[in-house]
Amino acid sequence: MSKKVIDKLDEFENALTAEKKGDKYILRLFVAGINPKSRRAIENLMEILEENLKDQYELEIIDIYQQPIFAKEGQIVAAPTLIKELPPPIRRFVGDLSNKEKLLLGLELKSKNNE
Repeated sequence: MSKKVIDKLDEFENALTAEKKGDKYILRLFVAGINPKSRRAIENLMEILEENLKDQYELEIIDIYQQPIFAKEGQIVAAPTLIKELPPPIRRFVGDLSNKEKLLLGLELKSKNNE
């Protein structure tokens, strides 16, 4: 096998190992400019992440007005939209993320039995 193939296999195995461990949550928040709803979504999300996933997440905030190609690629039809990419399954949340219980359940940080 070529070195490139071996490097790609190693990269793939590392990604699978990290995914299985659940080391990090990979999140993308799509907002439409800096308006009150976008600000609320960012504030609500940051509060939840800091309380429940301190140092265990990567968050990318994307302004679809500044980078419309990402909205098209991510099939974003409303903003704000949060996408949880890892750990699987992929989840989408639309709105200002003010429903903390729903978000915790969707991110699998709380089970229905814990209520």
